[in-house]
Amino acid sequence: MTTDEATPSKTFLNRLGLHRPELRAWAIYDWANSAFMATVLQVFPIFFVRTAAADIAPEIARARFAFFTSAAVILVGLIGPLLGAVADQKGNKKGFLAAFLAVGILSVAAMALIQRGDAMLAAILFIVGNIGVTSTLAFYNSLLPSIAKPDEIDRVSTAGFALGYLGGGLLLALNLFMIAKPEAFGIADAGTATRLSFLTVAVWWAVFSIPLFRKVPEPTRPGLQAGLSLGASFKAAFGALAQTLRDLRHRHRDAGLLLLAFLLYNDAVNTIIRMATTFGDEIGIPAPTLLAAILMVQFVAVPFAFLFGSIADRIGAKRAIYIGLFVYVLITIVGYNLRTTAQFLLLAFMVATSQGGIQALSRSLFATLIPKSKAGEMFGFFGVFDRFGGALGAIVFGLVLSATGSSRPAIFALIVFFVVGGLVLAKVDVARGSAAAREEDRLEPSS
Repeated sequence: MTTDEATPSKTFLNRLGLHRPELRAWAIYDWANSAFMATVLQVFPIFFVRTAAADIAPEIARARFAFFTSAAVILVGLIGPLLGAVADQKGNKKGFLAAFLAVGILSVAAMALIQRGDAMLAAILFIVGNIGVTSTLAFYNSLLPSIAKPDEIDRVSTAGFALGYLGGGLLLALNLFMIAKPEAFGIADAGTATRLSFLTVAVWWAVFSIPLFRKVPEPTRPGLQAGLSLGASFKAAFGALAQTLRDLRHRHRDAGLLLLAFLLYNDAVNTIIRMATTFGDEIGIPAPTLLAAILMVQFVAVPFAFLFGSIADRIGAKRAIYIGLFVYVLITIVGYNLRTTAQFLLLAFMVATSQGGIQALSRSLFATLIPKSKAGEMFGFFGVFDRFGGALGAIVFGLVLSATGSSRPAIFALIVFFVVGGLVLAKVDVARGSAAAREEDRLEPSS
């Protein structure tokens, strides 16, 4: 190691997983897209009910918004793996990422034009924006195995999540302050400030995406057919997807098992995230405290995401995920016994400690179990399981809530997802899965 390489700053960046330009550029895209995840997903639902659908009864507006959210998830689930397979066939992951990035940015920017009564326009823009951001994530995640070495991948993945929490939290805090105090920014009213917050997301997302396109190289894949037409690529992609589904059951069974485990425990993680404010409101937590809890989760999650990356370096990603699952089991117990504002804040803090670590390490562990030549389509499937996470948990939550009239037993019921997900994860043989993935890459035709 040279003297320059051993400087304290480089050592610190190495610990964080940000020690090379392409790694930093890749992780910064988490910072970029989290503007959508934080501001749009937190602010837009309220804006839709109060402004875009103001001429509709609130309960009907909320029901329609839930339908539009489901429609976005289903559409992404249907097209994600196919688009990933096409990107693999054409060897153009960054090109597809750029196309869906443009779709997402333009749809979010257009949200600034929504006026009272524009419910249909708002719904279309929200669905298109979700398709845009979720599709970019599939291509973005698929770039990870090509830039990070096996002993770096956990740190790089958790660094991305950490930067995402930080960037998303900073912009969300700014936008919430702008909406609460529009006069401080020279803005006429809160409605105008809300529309401008969507514009800030578009600008933020666009600007901080630039490093990825400048510094992250397009993965090379031996055996690509140069000049393959888009139609031919789609035809080849359908065949590749069918083979991939068979591989996830047999040749890459460990990657398939991880997907199943991830679906189960991530389902409960996302359900807790989505239902937390509803639960807090039910037990009488003041609105300012709920807002403070949301922001706290964003910022507390930053150091803990880095911490999980460091822990994974020492004990492995699979074991580190188990630590996060144990914390979530405790969260369900605390939620069942929750009575006070202080306990609610403790619950939010516990969520912040493990949420990013579980999701980031699941991403990096999956990356080690799949061949690089199929990263696009494989992460397309991963994205489906990620986005559908919360659907089954929400159903269980709703059924228990309806039967008991309380969210406490509904939260406690989610413990089943963490336990069963952990049991499925135990069946994942990381060494065997990694060996199968590398063997397929080795056998990939060179011409």
